[in-house]
Amino acid sequence: MTIAVPSRSFAGTSVRWSRHLVALAIVAIVLLVTFRGDFAGLVDIWWNSTTFGHCLFIAPVIGWLVWTRRRELAQLQPEAWWPGLALVGAGAAAWLAGDAASVALARHLGLVMMLQGAVVTLLGANVARGLMFPLTYALFLVPFGDGMEPWLQGVTVAIVMPLLNAVGVHAYVDGVLIHTGRHVFEVAEACSGAKFVIAMLAYGALVANVCFRSWRRRAIFMGVSFVVPILANGVRAFATIWAAELTSLETATGFDHIVYGWVFFGLVMAAVMAIGWRWFDRAPDDPAFDPEGLRGPVVGRIPVWLAAILVLGTASVAPAWSAVVARQVQPMNGAVALPQIPGWTRAPLSTRAPWTPYYPGADHFLIGRYVDGQGNAVDVAVAFFADQHEGKELIAFGTGVLREEDAWVRVADLPPIAGGAAMRITAPGPVERVVATWYRVGDMVTDDDLAVKFATLKARLLGGDQRAAAVHLSAEAEAGHDPPSAIRRFAAALGPIAPATDAMMRAAR
Repeated sequence: MTIAVPSRSFAGTSVRWSRHLVALAIVAIVLLVTFRGDFAGLVDIWWNSTTFGHCLFIAPVIGWLVWTRRRELAQLQPEAWWPGLALVGAGAAAWLAGDAASVALARHLGLVMMLQGAVVTLLGANVARGLMFPLTYALFLVPFGDGMEPWLQGVTVAIVMPLLNAVGVHAYVDGVLIHTGRHVFEVAEACSGAKFVIAMLAYGALVANVCFRSWRRRAIFMGVSFVVPILANGVRAFATIWAAELTSLETATGFDHIVYGWVFFGLVMAAVMAIGWRWFDRAPDDPAFDPEGLRGPVVGRIPVWLAAILVLGTASVAPAWSAVVARQVQPMNGAVALPQIPGWTRAPLSTRAPWTPYYPGADHFLIGRYVDGQGNAVDVAVAFFADQHEGKELIAFGTGVLREEDAWVRVADLPPIAGGAAMRITAPGPVERVVATWYRVGDMVTDDDLAVKFATLKARLLGGDQRAAAVHLSAEAEAGHDPPSAIRRFAAALGPIAPATDAMMRAAR
């Protein structure tokens, strides 16, 4: 049966869609300009990070997902909907928390959520439900998941070692270093497979939506998308080490450079698709959603121009509050100096394998060496901050004990030393060093990265004391000397971290 619909209804719908889409485009542009620093940071990560290069494809995929829904969407009426402001407000809150705690992930998530909220507010509840998956999929624009790298390093080592033993290669593990006798291999963050796991989760979510109807099958496919790249990366790492033992390190490295990249990812994608192919239960031409089920009156409608103003007003609260708190920061004036420590005297820094923690945004930085009567040497490094913000942080990627592309690499985490988080690192030579770390934010002293972020968040949000410091005590591993013991004795002579850092600030006055 054919139903005749007056052409004027289609014309009215088209005009309505145009009006709402123009409003959405203007609001989106204003949001991106307002938060241009975070938008530029996102693009920079997508373009330059090998871990998040797949994010460059997310926006085109979202566009394609919306395009495949165009016929169903055309049967819906866009209506500005004020409850959508809750998502905008949640995004603004996430951005403010990220700005206060200097967590780029939260700021980037907040920006994406504000854009999602703008769509929901300006197009309405019915259209938003029709766009549910594309809107949710936009979360993959946020670079997340690199925190899995330490865990994945351990998993990779756990996969490699039994395989090496099975083929007769005798090896032992020291943290993330695998010693085979001929060579030493580091299972670095870049070799953990995190980049493939993260990309495969984004790919798996897309396939699960497009190719499956059953939520049970979708969940299983997502599980496969997570597990297969982890196992494949472990086999790849094993193959590289085995090839080095059978041939040479140069040959194995060349093999790894060829395999490790988009070729490897393509093979993993093909393997995952092959596993799930026979269980696909959604036809390619099936509609994405049923527009009939999304029609009907919606409570909370407002004029589209008012919705646009409210979206921008809600989003602007976050940067306005951040600017108000930033004006309360007091500069850290005056000189600083390392203190005199009873039983320890100053000495030149090591030239055998120089090590310096990396804090490019610190207001003041001190480093020096102390030795005691038994010849134990301990290096002290302290970074002082009047406040923290993007590019000026206690805790950030590539800062602290190890910088990006450093000659020093982490071998393993150690039990705390005198209340400080301890780590064993090594450099070519080989030279080993143990480093103990404390952080101070305001009056709080901790060795926990997360506690630093929360304390910074509290100070930035409420306008409290934003002064901060990082203290590192370290000692090289030398014959006849125990680094943890030397650090422990020096920490006892130095005293509590808060008074010690205060003394360093007063020492030069």
